[in-house]
Parts: sequence; structure tokens; C-alpha cells
Amino acid sequence: MEEILALVEARLRTALGEPDARADVTFLGTDRIQVLRFIDGDVVRYATLGMSGQPMADPTSPRADPVKGPRAELVLSVRAGLADTDQVLRPLAVLAASPQVEGLIVAPGASLDVGQPLWPGAPFSSVLVAEPGGLVEDLELDAPMDPVHFLPLLPMTHNEAAWKRVRGAQELQERWLSHGTDLRDPLRASVALD
Repeated sequence: MEEILALVEARLRTALGEPDARADVTFLGTDRIQVLRFIDGDVVRYATLGMSGQPMADPTSPRADPVKGPRAELVLSVRAGLADTDQVLRPLAVLAASPQVEGLIVAPGASLDVGQPLWPGAPFSSVLVAEPGGLVEDLELDAPMDPVHFLPLLPMTHNEAAWKRVRGAQELQERWLSHGTDLRDPLRASVALD
């Protein structure tokens, strides 16, 4: 596991530069999750480190495979200086620990909810998991292990999350795109959903 996490951190550094801060979060009965912060001009990126140490397992399976199965880390990008977004560290760690705690398989198109604002004053308590491969390339691991995907998180307002449950992730993303929604704005309002 430590070897995998060293490779994951190296991939994050290659793609995002040197982290300027990191926080460790541990939950009872889970492996340690770190959240690294990267500054890129007026954008702050938060990336988890630790979620990919173990493969995500199907909760209906009687035995989890210790080697094979999907692996991922989470990446959140927001505009700097508009809100106290550093308070997102614990919610991000909660989301990263959810495969170990709740037996979830986190995949593109999924909604994840922490039940409270992602940071003080945030109009978001949930995120949409987007497709990997854009900002940080997948990390191939030795067979038979699956590659590590770096999954972007897109904050959703309560209305957007409800609309996504009915219409699907693709339609919500198309709505954001057609309205020119700045998904990095930590204080943005909900996109028009009429």
C-alpha cells in the first residue's frame, strides 16, 4: 500500500506541482487519508491521498479482493480567496474514506453527500464525480491491479443534486456547460433548472 501511495503522490506532484500544505485525517477502523493542497494561480486544488491504497470492493461480494478492483483519488478545484475553502479538508477525507467505511465504489456519475456545507457558507453539501483523465492522468499499476483514477469533484447545490437524481449526471453537466457555469466558484448560485 505504501508503494502505491508513493506512486500516487508522485503522479499528483507531476501534474499539479508541489503541495503547499497537507493534512492527515484518520477515522476509526480506516487507513489514514491525507489531503494535499496545490496552488495554481487563482485556483486551489485539493487532492486526496490514501483512498487508492486498497481497491474498492463491491459491498454485495462476500469477500473483498485485496488486489483487484477499482482504485481512485479525489480532486477538487476552486477559486482562491473567495471563501474559506481550506475547511473542505475533513469533508474530502470523509468522501475518500467512504469506500472503506460504507463499502461504496466511487465512480464517474456518482453523487456523494457529506450532509453539511463543504466549507463555511458553501451552498454545496454534495459533489458530482466527473470523468478522470483530464487534469491528472490515470496511474497504471502492475497487473493484476487496476489503474488509479483521479476523479474530479464538481460541487452541486441542493437543487442541482435533486435535479441530477431525476435527470442524470450527463444532463446536469450539459446544463452547466450551456449556461457557462463557473464550477470553480466556491459561492456560485444554482444553475437555472427550468
